[in-house]
Amino acid sequence: QVQLVESGGGLVQTGGSLRLSCAASGRTFSVYTMGWFRQAPGKEREFVAGMRWSGGSGTAYTDSVKGRFTISRDNAKNTMYLQMNSLKPEDTAVYYCAAGRPQFYELKGQYDYWGQGTQVTVSS
Repeated sequence: QVQLVESGGGLVQTGGSLRLSCAASGRTFSVYTMGWFRQAPGKEREFVAGMRWSGGSGTAYTDSVKGRFTISRDNAKNTMYLQMNSLKPEDTAVYYCAAGRPQFYELKGQYDYWGQGTQVTVSS
């Protein structure tokens, strides 16, 4: 029913920018909260950014990316984006997009669908 495919990851130098995309199937954006999570090797998957169906009026970011990352979506293209600016080595991780109906954005256990992930590597 719901298919999510991330893309746009790659290698970038510290201070650089990268835009991740999450292509969604069907009418995902109209019925689900969308989120971006990341997982570094040997570490727990953590919340990065989230967006409810209301869009700009309902977004959230983890403190470490606030002011640097921006979550958005293009309904016509069924695609969600994560614009990442001023990247730091600590941002290096596999980034996943997710869809669900969580009570709170950061509750990864309440997201029902996940993409395969895209690698982001920030070199110093």
